[in-house]
Amino acid sequence: MSDWIDVASVEDFLPGTCRVVTADETPIAVFNLDGRYYAIANLCTHEAAELSDGTLNGEEIICPLHGARFSVVTGAVLGPPAYENLRTFPVRVVDGWIEVDAEAEGP
Repeated sequence: MSDWIDVASVEDFLPGTCRVVTADETPIAVFNLDGRYYAIANLCTHEAAELSDGTLNGEEIICPLHGARFSVVTGAVLGPPAYENLRTFPVRVVDGWIEVDAEAEGP
């Protein structure tokens, strides 16, 4: 069963930006990468810093605390000090709204 959550309207979610939603106390960072939308767990697996406060560089997010790097697309660790991948979530666009599935793990 899915638990789709509205994130933002397509017209209000600019490329290169991030929005954070919370589902069952789990913060999820949703990114707009040139009209492609991706959702990852918002906490770094190294020290639980909020990745939404980090630096977006292409398709990677850099943790603001110690500089761990992750793929926004796959959740994979791209650089230490983190070694555990991030959870990802499916994202879809329905009737002009971006939605994230907070229950399922993405591809």
